[in-house]
Amino acid sequence: MSGTQKVILCPGQGAQAIGMGRAWAESSRQAAHVFAEADEILGDQLGAPISTLCFEGPVERLNQTDVSQPAIFVASIASLAGLCALWGTSMPELPLAAAAGLSLGEYTALCAAGAVSFEDGLKLVTLRGRAMQDAAEAVPSGMVALIGADEAKASELCERAAQGDVLVPANLNAPGQVVVSGSAAACDRAETIAGEMSLRAARLPVAGAFHSPIMAPAADRLRKALDKTAMNEPRTTVMSNVTGKPHAAESGTTITQSIRQRLVEQLTSPVRWADNCQWLVGQHAEADWDELAPGKTLAGLMRRIERTRKVTTHDEPAQEPA
Repeated sequence: MSGTQKVILCPGQGAQAIGMGRAWAESSRQAAHVFAEADEILGDQLGAPISTLCFEGPVERLNQTDVSQPAIFVASIASLAGLCALWGTSMPELPLAAAAGLSLGEYTALCAAGAVSFEDGLKLVTLRGRAMQDAAEAVPSGMVALIGADEAKASELCERAAQGDVLVPANLNAPGQVVVSGSAAACDRAETIAGEMSLRAARLPVAGAFHSPIMAPAADRLRKALDKTAMNEPRTTVMSNVTGKPHAAESGTTITQSIRQRLVEQLTSPVRWADNCQWLVGQHAEADWDELAPGKTLAGLMRRIERTRKVTTHDEPAQEPA
């Protein structure tokens, strides 16, 4: 491939769909190998091979947090392996300017940048999905998308609707698109108050209040797993959802220590995806931008964040050479 630098965007939970990754596995030996390796690593831990769940469902199981997270991670890395083969390179040699992922996708980005191995990344996201599912089932909770809100309006709504319950901004996805997260009762009130504030509200079909204090038990489990996981310094910029800026060494810590801490914080903190993308646009305007499988969600968000920034999606292999 040419020496053109790449910015890789990695999807998060919600991008899953039956059949995801199948076209990659059928057309690319490298992508098929990723699915085969994932099947070997996880075995029947999820009740069926991860490749079967990705390709065939059932949809009710694929949509559960403990399955959707590892499934998306595997489909994303498989598409990246297939793309690297098409581009005539390998993942370690890909001219990567930066990588960013939405929530779960941050693990894919770290794997693409060599910070964690595929096996360790898959084990982490599988534990993360299970821990988040358990935390969600322990407390009736949910998430509400607000169309037309910025962070200030979302914070105001949360203050009005919380009434002693948990309700916080959870996903700052793009201008005019914010998700709040909290207890079921607070989410009910948020939907009513949103109308009073001239905002459109939509309850999301998720297991519970992700990126809120309700996920604290999951964060504790994740911290223990991260402490035991080998981690390397990323070979390129990887964005942090928590700060909206690149992962970096901080006062008294190495970059790998900081990454571990930020990944724990990510479960109870808002995802600053718009900030991630705006930082990248400012730094890497000349790079090619590519969204990994599954889906095209991040390209859609980019049209709201910076309309002039073209993102090429790779939900399936291109039919014609680029």
